[in-house]
Amino acid sequence: MVDAVVSYVVSKLGDYLIQEAAFLRGVKNEVESLKKDLEWMLCFISDAEDKQFDNSLIHQWISDIREIAYDCEDVLDTFMLQAQDEGTAKRRRGFSTFIKKYYSWIVSKTTGHKKPNLHSIGKEIEALKKRLRETFDRSKMYGLKAIDNKWEGESKALHKLKQLRKTTSFALENRVVGFEDDTSKLLAKLLEDDPRRFVISIWGTGGSGKTTLARKLYHSSQVTSKFQRCAWVSVSQDFNIEDLLRRIIKSFNFTETIEKLSEEELKRFLYKSLQGYSYLVVVDDVWETIAWESLKIAFPENNNGSRVIITTRNKFVAEHSDERTHVHELRLLREDESWELLCEKTSGKANEDEEMRKLGKEMVQKCGGLPLAIVVLGGLLSTKRPEEWRFVRDHIWLNLCSSSTPIQNLLALSFNDLPCQLKLCFLYLGHYPEDNEILTWQLIRLWVAEGFIPQNEEIMEDVAYRYLNELIDRSLIQIDKTRAGRIVTCRVHDLLRDLAIQKAEELNLFHIYNEIKDSARCSSKSSRRRQVIYSGTGAYSQLLDHHNSLLRSLIIFNLGQREILTICTRFKLLRVINLSSILFELIIPEELGKLIHLKYLVLRYSEVKYVPESILNLVSLQTLDIVSGTCPQMPTEICKLQKLRHLIGNFSGQYLRIDNMTNLQTLKYIENKTLTKTNLEKLINLRELGILYHDEEEKEFSFNSIAKLKNLRSLLVHLLDNPFASLQPLSHCQDLMHLSLCGRIEKLPENMQIVLPNLDYLRLEFSYLVEDPMPALEKLPNLTVLHLANSSYCGEKLVCRDNGFLRLQSLYLNLRELEELHIEEGAMPMLTGLSIVKNCKLRIPERLFSVPCLAEWECRRDFFEELL
Repeated sequence: MVDAVVSYVVSKLGDYLIQEAAFLRGVKNEVESLKKDLEWMLCFISDAEDKQFDNSLIHQWISDIREIAYDCEDVLDTFMLQAQDEGTAKRRRGFSTFIKKYYSWIVSKTTGHKKPNLHSIGKEIEALKKRLRETFDRSKMYGLKAIDNKWEGESKALHKLKQLRKTTSFALENRVVGFEDDTSKLLAKLLEDDPRRFVISIWGTGGSGKTTLARKLYHSSQVTSKFQRCAWVSVSQDFNIEDLLRRIIKSFNFTETIEKLSEEELKRFLYKSLQGYSYLVVVDDVWETIAWESLKIAFPENNNGSRVIITTRNKFVAEHSDERTHVHELRLLREDESWELLCEKTSGKANEDEEMRKLGKEMVQKCGGLPLAIVVLGGLLSTKRPEEWRFVRDHIWLNLCSSSTPIQNLLALSFNDLPCQLKLCFLYLGHYPEDNEILTWQLIRLWVAEGFIPQNEEIMEDVAYRYLNELIDRSLIQIDKTRAGRIVTCRVHDLLRDLAIQKAEELNLFHIYNEIKDSARCSSKSSRRRQVIYSGTGAYSQLLDHHNSLLRSLIIFNLGQREILTICTRFKLLRVINLSSILFELIIPEELGKLIHLKYLVLRYSEVKYVPESILNLVSLQTLDIVSGTCPQMPTEICKLQKLRHLIGNFSGQYLRIDNMTNLQTLKYIENKTLTKTNLEKLINLRELGILYHDEEEKEFSFNSIAKLKNLRSLLVHLLDNPFASLQPLSHCQDLMHLSLCGRIEKLPENMQIVLPNLDYLRLEFSYLVEDPMPALEKLPNLTVLHLANSSYCGEKLVCRDNGFLRLQSLYLNLRELEELHIEEGAMPMLTGLSIVKNCKLRIPERLFSVPCLAEWECRRDFFEELL
């Protein structure tokens, strides 16, 4: 586990030293030698951790090396901070002096020598190398060499297991193994002709599939067509009723502003909004009866068949949730179901020959029918050859049998099997609240900002997305929602989250504060490197009273303090500030510009009216996200932030200089002034572009300048008055996959399959098309999602011909004038989701009756996520 931290710090240390080597002149060889020593240390660490087991000596030795790595990071970051204060020229002249000062500080930390008499930077580097050698020598002094030999065989086998890991398909994620009888019984109960509202309680052990079963019911076409309102909320152990009510209301997709309402006002609002409607609400992961008791007053007894589903691990909670409760104990998987699940998670490998079948069945039997255990085991075994399967059984699996908690050991085993570059990425998931829906684009940008993704010739976000998929393939992350083939949100099972938190605490990776249940378990406040705050003024008081010189990351989920950004300026080494849930006006202080290490600044949903010029001093900034109801006034010379990769906010009504921002990947949403005055051809890495266009001088919006963006993947253009010109220039953007246009379009190109060959998502709104768009759109070879929204088509009939829309999966229609939808026999063969806004004029084809309906709230959420 420590190898992940050492790998991260060594990579950063090596990069810093190599970059500065040009100014070290005669000691370049010494710098490279130090980097090589650190790389050898990493190799030794990785091997030693395999042999660690429960040996306290090895554990202590590895912890010592971890502290050395952290000290190196502190030295480098402090050096860069002071160098920035002294100015670039002075920094270069004084580099050797500074290195001497701080490497001397590192040495003195462990040796006790206050000021070693070192006369050159080469001597200082040698002193650091000496400290590493002394650490290795200490291992021999206390007999760790013998331990090394004792476990040599098993270490090699484990190493072999790690090297054989490959990425596997996750295409079977949507098919649920087992639960057929449970589903049919509960579905009948949900749909039975009983007007009274009642609760269905699903209970079972952790990892048994309660949430999976509830989701299967929730997304059933029979359920979505029966209930007029549907909502899902996760409760978990630490909950706040006011927060739960807000999340339920948002899940119902009521559009009213509710942020300032009190708990009682929220209950009255929800009660009034559900009056007269049949509703289904899922209350997931309930630990105490008080949770539903506190909520149910907000749900009216409409006597129209409304239902509530509760999932819980506690039988008492299941039986005493409501006066009318149907209790369903979720059984574990049968032997045949367990075997089927393992075969799927190993991509059929378990059934390849008799030997693997025997090994697989022996191991899956130990899982006791627990789905999570089987899924994790399958992720561990996936793509392994028979000899690796035997090793897992003979040297690891047998040890789990004697444990009283085999699932925890199995989860830990799967974590230990991760390559070191994936370990920190997995552990980072632990800072999200329990049952939280994790936005993948946010997670990826955080991984990049934290330095967990290597810098090479590849785009770091692409590498991060590949890491995400590998964690999914290993069943350590669950896919939650997808759109057009991309993972939009994901989740982590609470048992895996507990594992991540436990391991993160051992590494001092992050600490969590929650006022409801304070989980900030750390030995020293001053040593915190990443602070996560769920809620509570107590956390704010701690930040206010404490000066933490080492804090690198501050992530706040719910903390109402206007002065929080001023407090942030105390922490000079901050790399990440995420204040995405502060729902009032924030003032960005000038002093924020002194945080030169800051890479990630998100002030989403807060009201920011002015961004000071000092923000241009944030030379390391990669993500600046200020999406809110206001249009923040930005410094014009934003192009000075050369490392900026993602710039997101409502920047209408102002001009931004973005010339030469070659690292920029996301730019949303700019005014047409910025578009017309910028040579977009220079933005060679731009992938996502959002434009708010209104120009009284120009008659129409032209795509000619956008055609210069060769790597563009996502484009959203919102016109206020001007119509669109021809879409033909977009043929130069061959990578374009996501297109959303709001504005008048005279006619779609007939050769859409040539203009946009890779388009997989298309949304049109207020296009006022006169001709049927289907003949042009049905030719798009990769289109999977089509959303024809408000007034995008003015006709009364749509015709989808045979062999049209061959890959379309989701169809959204919100066309008030539409009266007839004709779909020929061979059209839309892959359609799995349909949403048509209620319109008494429209006659829906009979062949669509069997297609699951997408609820209206899902369509709105899909559009909302598009805007983000």
